[in-house]
Amino acid sequence: MTAPSGREVFFDANDLIVSKTDLKGRLTYANDIFLDIAGYTEAEVIGQPHSMIRHPDMPRCVFKLLWDTLKTGSEIFAYVMNMGKNGDHYWVLAHVTPSYDAAGQIIGYHSTRRLPNPQTIQSVVIPLYRELSGIEESHANRKDGLAASHQKMLDMLAGKEQRYDEFVAGLALAA
Repeated sequence: MTAPSGREVFFDANDLIVSKTDLKGRLTYANDIFLDIAGYTEAEVIGQPHSMIRHPDMPRCVFKLLWDTLKTGSEIFAYVMNMGKNGDHYWVLAHVTPSYDAAGQIIGYHSTRRLPNPQTIQSVVIPLYRELSGIEESHANRKDGLAASHQKMLDMLAGKEQRYDEFVAGLALAA
């Protein structure tokens, strides 16, 4: 796996990054904007885990919240820092929804990402995610670290009387 380069790249505010996955999170579709910003070809991503673009500085508890929400059949909004093939990173405001078959069964997930407000990323998201990642890294056992950061996030949200996606939506609206 490529190491982070420390360089941030941006996409156009009018662009939408779109991908679809199966129930296990393996990519079944990626639009051209996804491929361009991540630096991969379609052949390199289809069938691969969506986590192939996960930046190592992303707190794992955010993905736990995301997957826990999706498995209930609910949609979620989340700020995510992804990493391209060359190690460059880019921030997105992701809207992830379950995809259903004709019988109403969840068959995968659909994610549309847009460019987030850079001020929100700098002033709120980065400090929060650094704190959560620090909690995760402070535990010798990865499970314990995840549990501790997840609890920290839940406590913060409880104090605001919000779910994570409500917190994110509030940040997006305030921007």
